[in-house]
Amino acid sequence: MKQISHVIGGQSVEVQGGRTAPVFNPATGAQTAEVQLANAALVDDAVAAARAAFPAWAATPPLHRARLLNRLRDLIETHAQALAEIISAEHGKVISDARGEVTRGLEVVEFACGAPQLLKGEITENIGVGIDSHAVRQPIGVAVGITPFNFPAMVPMWMFPVALACGNTFILKPSERDPSASLFIAELVAKAGFPPGVFNVLQGDKEAVEALLAHPGVDALSFVGSTPIARHIYATGAAQGKRVQALGGAKNHMVVMPDADLDAVADALMGAAYGSAGERCMAISVAVPVGERTAEGLRERLVKRLATLKIGPGTDAAAEMGPLVTRVHLERVRGCIDRGIVEGAELVVDGRGFRMDRAGFEDGFYIGASLFDRVQPQMAIYREEIFGPVLCIARVDDYAGAVRLINAHEFGNGTSIFTADGSVARDFAQRIQVGMVGINVPIPVPMAFHSFGGWKASLFGDHHVHGPEGVRFYSRLKTVTTRWPGATREGASFVMPTMK
Repeated sequence: MKQISHVIGGQSVEVQGGRTAPVFNPATGAQTAEVQLANAALVDDAVAAARAAFPAWAATPPLHRARLLNRLRDLIETHAQALAEIISAEHGKVISDARGEVTRGLEVVEFACGAPQLLKGEITENIGVGIDSHAVRQPIGVAVGITPFNFPAMVPMWMFPVALACGNTFILKPSERDPSASLFIAELVAKAGFPPGVFNVLQGDKEAVEALLAHPGVDALSFVGSTPIARHIYATGAAQGKRVQALGGAKNHMVVMPDADLDAVADALMGAAYGSAGERCMAISVAVPVGERTAEGLRERLVKRLATLKIGPGTDAAAEMGPLVTRVHLERVRGCIDRGIVEGAELVVDGRGFRMDRAGFEDGFYIGASLFDRVQPQMAIYREEIFGPVLCIARVDDYAGAVRLINAHEFGNGTSIFTADGSVARDFAQRIQVGMVGINVPIPVPMAFHSFGGWKASLFGDHHVHGPEGVRFYSRLKTVTTRWPGATREGASFVMPTMK
């Protein structure tokens, strides 16, 4: 059985006799590997390696760090197909979607290549007689990234390139469900010429996470996952004096106004709700049509499109949706659909009966796409993040009702509105209490030079991910006030300094 191990201090580290977890190919249901799970002692080793590498890396000129990131960018681009195949084999998403994941991650690497520009400080001359003041941004130390299964390459690349560009060293703790992408990235980092210990990979589960949270050698933690865990990581890490950004769950709504092109809306919803089998924190999981006529028209179009949705293994170029990541998650999604029926929602399209009949894939973790209508706010399928190919239609009478519905939800990650009315779109963008908003854009994930993050229970911490916010998170401000000999001496002063 293939063993998936760690990378610490530039070396592959295997631990014999420790805890392991199975890794599956979701398309076939077969176990393909075992991943070794780190204990507290291995966490100590990884932190020690990152701390040892930090002083020299922090002192490395930003231009040199940028040149290494440029080499990494070229290597990722060269090996994008191989990385996409690794992602698909352990996550299950179709190859085209995996390639898109790599591309969006690569954009952040490209952004981080601008380290010299990003880290420029500011200066004010003569703030007082003979006194100048300048401010600089400096690295904070050892940063940790705890990343989810749904984007095993993109989310790590949203974190570590910016952290390294700012002069920090980094420990990546990927999901144990699809860990191989992290090792492939580590190989490319080494080929790019980064010094040993600057980038480390620590495989593990809750035990490793808790050890990293408590470790005094860790200065910052970035996390993406569910809201309960995000809340715990933020509270625990902050109590330890660490800088923390923790991105949690989502329940993303798409408002459909009566003037919207319903064919375009239905096409957008198919990709936004069912792409990657709904295993995206930015997936649209609630459609909010305004008015009965809009709702009926949208429902009719979605039912027709769902009848032709192509489900298959990620290696099938014709497949539009692959399997879920694990059998446990498959059963959880089925349970959510069961609960929606019990609560009184109308199940228009039932994906639970889907069976893959292709030879070799009968035991894969497949489920069909489901569509609920007349979903009410008190229902669990509306309140909770399902993280599967389940779309809910929640009808409202008017635009004001749509705004109230979204603003009342616990989560505030992403949302969108489809309309031809610019004044409605502008009002929506201003009034909606959500961190990322799309206007006729179903999945409004910002480009790398902007920042990604939600509001309310979708984000814990002060900084969003990548872009300018990422630079602020992975650096800290230092202000230096200077007076050189030769200035007028006035003798000792015992009052608060003022600039007269």
